[in-house]
Amino acid sequence: MIHLKQILLVEGKYDAARLHNLVEGTILTTDGFRVMKDRALQRMLQQLGRTQGLIILTDSDAAGFKIRHFVTGLVGAAYVLQAYVPAIPGKEARKAQPGKEGLLGVEGISDDQLLQSLHDALQSAPTESPVDSSDNVQPITYTDLYEWGLSGTANSAERRRRLLQRLGLPPRLSKKELLQVLTTLYTRESLAQQIAQL
Repeated sequence: MIHLKQILLVEGKYDAARLHNLVEGTILTTDGFRVMKDRALQRMLQQLGRTQGLIILTDSDAAGFKIRHFVTGLVGAAYVLQAYVPAIPGKEARKAQPGKEGLLGVEGISDDQLLQSLHDALQSAPTESPVDSSDNVQPITYTDLYEWGLSGTANSAERRRRLLQRLGLPPRLSKKELLQVLTTLYTRESLAQQIAQL
């Protein structure tokens, strides 16, 4: 298990599921090429990159590199660490056929290779990070979401949708992703002010 302070960004849900047993930290997805069209997702990645930093871990095929280059340009190279998977021929167990280039993706390589890729990315980090972080920030909790009427209450889905729209965040964040993103971008007090205006 490796602990990451940066946001780990992968291409899809299978990649994220594959990494959950190896990484302690926030894992988000680009939903493939959706990141190139979804303005709210782009704004969120820019904000997260500048406040917490990103580690990009995409497949070693052309599509993975296209996504990697797009996000790096979007966020700024100073806020991004690059984690590369080796180009290994094969196919993932869940797929009937290998991918277009016949290479294993993030979900198909071994735990050791994934961890090595992340360690290599962390080793490449500059000694002084451009990311401002505070270890004294009290995280936002599921209880906060409930008390603010964003989860588990009447009309919570609508309130959550309005809040995400107000904050310029993607509407399809899971509850766990929502907590992680809100804790990274807002203090409890500043978020409470935003919610009071819904």
